[in-house]
Formats: sequence, structure tokens, C-alpha cells
Amino acid sequence: MSRIQLRGVEKSFAEVGVLQDIDLDIAPGEFCVFIGPSGCGKSTLLRLIAGLEDPSEGEIEIDGVVVNDRPPSARNVAMVFQSYALYPHMTVYENMAFGLQQQKLPRAEIESRVREASRALRLEALLDRKPKALSGGQRQRVAIGRAIVRKPKVFLFDEPLSNLDASLRVATRVEIARLHRELGDVSMVYVTHDQVEAMTLATKIVLLRPNPAAHGGQSIAQVGHPLELYHHPANQFVAGFIGSPAMNFLPAVVRGVEDKQLYALWNERAVCARVQGEARVGDPVMLGLRPEHVRLGQGPFRAPVSHVERLGEHSYVYLAVPGLAAPLLAKTIDERVEVGAHIAFDLPADSVHVFREDGQALRRTVRVSGQG
Repeated sequence: MSRIQLRGVEKSFAEVGVLQDIDLDIAPGEFCVFIGPSGCGKSTLLRLIAGLEDPSEGEIEIDGVVVNDRPPSARNVAMVFQSYALYPHMTVYENMAFGLQQQKLPRAEIESRVREASRALRLEALLDRKPKALSGGQRQRVAIGRAIVRKPKVFLFDEPLSNLDASLRVATRVEIARLHRELGDVSMVYVTHDQVEAMTLATKIVLLRPNPAAHGGQSIAQVGHPLELYHHPANQFVAGFIGSPAMNFLPAVVRGVEDKQLYALWNERAVCARVQGEARVGDPVMLGLRPEHVRLGQGPFRAPVSHVERLGEHSYVYLAVPGLAAPLLAKTIDERVEVGAHIAFDLPADSVHVFREDGQALRRTVRVSGQG
């Protein structure tokens, strides 16, 4: 069992703030994914936990012990890198066994650990091969196996799938998810820029964002279960970052607030949203709606179709709505929609998000079934 706690952690390089005021609790057995825009400090935060970087401020605890002054080798963590970092002159077996040999473990113990890890990762037939004879996916599994044999308290993954092609990414992602289930109480911390990886692997997502108030540093935009961030984003940044395609944003003005119902004027018509929180008549707000929630074929709004992307089981329909800088995007299974057609649409009250001028969300009062 391994709990990771970060309290007031900050990191600066020279005069440039990279991470600012990070407070985070990763429970034993969690699969925690760090995600955010490029350059937001995801890998730096992972390296701080690993001990490859020192925090400028704050404390890092693993299992209740402050590890700020402990080297990586004394933290009982194992890191899997994007570049695999395998020894090219060694076989798969030798790569996996090397760290244990350095610890001077008995040969029988090394043999047992390597065989056990190779079975879990389906590497048994590859133990005598060298890295150059392996595919990218196989090399990444060897790198993971080298971490497993150490039996660490914490696994750290730094974008481990970014060098793989699409099909290998899916297969290796499934392997990592299976490994997490089988290892049970071992914590995993994973950095990625890929939303699909984050949504499918994580039990907890940590979304980092630039923090202008921190003079170039970063802050945590929201922490929670993947579906919590998707269905109940805390602010407009989270709403716009999580989800692909991105959420539609519609500038509007509050026209009424009554019994957890907010009415806003958009495109010369009233839009209803079921939210609660402080809002006053005349306040500017941003309405948010995910493409799958835009209801086509009925409703008080109309717009011409400017583009259609047909992806097989569904299509994305782009609507040229007057006054919007970008097209309104709708997801549909109706293959009859054609470019140039004028189509009616609706914005269902249960699906509309509302964000104040400062970007903070008004809490939706509709609970999404199946949310973790």
C-alpha cells in the first residue's frame, strides 16, 4: 500500500515558475493521470515524485515519509520512460534482471521475478531477443517488466505510449489497465497528453493549466474521476480541455434566475439551464454544450450546415450560426444531413453548462447516471 501526498509543492527553474502551489493526495491503488496543455509541468511533477527533480517549495510524502531529501533509489518507485531506455546489447531477460543483479539479490529470486513479470506481460517467448529485434510495443512492455520486477510501491509512467502507432497504443493501453487491476494495491501515476488514455486508464485525473496569477507557474484546474471532469467541469478551462471534439461555447446574457433555472439570451432567443449558484440578471455568461447534446431536427434555432464529417457510426455536423466565431458542432447518427441544408436544433436545458465571467461553473442540478 502506498499513499503519495504533495503539500504546497512549487518548482521554478531560475526565475521561471513551472509549478505553483500543488496540493495533491493519491490514495493507495489509484491510477492517477496528469494531463494538460503542452509545457504545463506534467512531466516535471512526475519527476518531482520520482526524485529526479527537487521541489523549490513544499513537501512530498510517500507512505507518510517526507522524501524531499531522499534520492530516487531510496523512494521505492519505478519509472517507465517514453524512450524505453533499454540496454541494446542485453537480451530481454538481461534488461529485466539487471536492476535486481545490481541489488545483489539471489539468482533464484531474480529468475522467479523475471519469469513472473514476463508471464504477466506475455514476454515469455521474447526473453532471448535483443531490443532491436522487438517491435515498439514489445519494447515498451519490456520497459514495464523491468519496473515490475523491482516490486516498487509506486509506478511512474512518463508518456509511455507516445512513440507507438495507433493500434499498438490501444493494445498496450489495455495491457497497462490489466496490469493495474492485477497488481491491486500498487499506485500508478501516469503522464499523457492523450485524452483517450486519460479517460480510459485513470481512476483520478489531475488536470494542470497555466496560472497567470502565479507569474507563469501552473495550478491544478480540477482533480477527480474522469466522468466528473467530463460531466461536471469546475470551470471553462476544464470544460474546453476535456472532451474531443471540444465543448461548444456560446456567449450569452442572463435574463432571469428562478428556482434553480437560469434563462440566458443567446442568438435572440432564451436558453434554459438547470444550474444553481450566484448569477444576476444582466450578467454576461458563457453557455457550454457538448456536441453529442446538441439536438438536431427540432427546436427554436435554425442554421445552415457548413460541413459534415462522416465517421461511420456517427457524423459531426458543423452549423454556421451567426455571431459565433467558430461553427456550432453537433454529433448525430443521421446520415441524411447534407451541406447547405438549413436545419433546426435545440439546446436541452439538462445538458447546458453555464460559466460566469471569471470562468467558474455554476453547478448543474442534473445528476448524470453511471458517474463514478
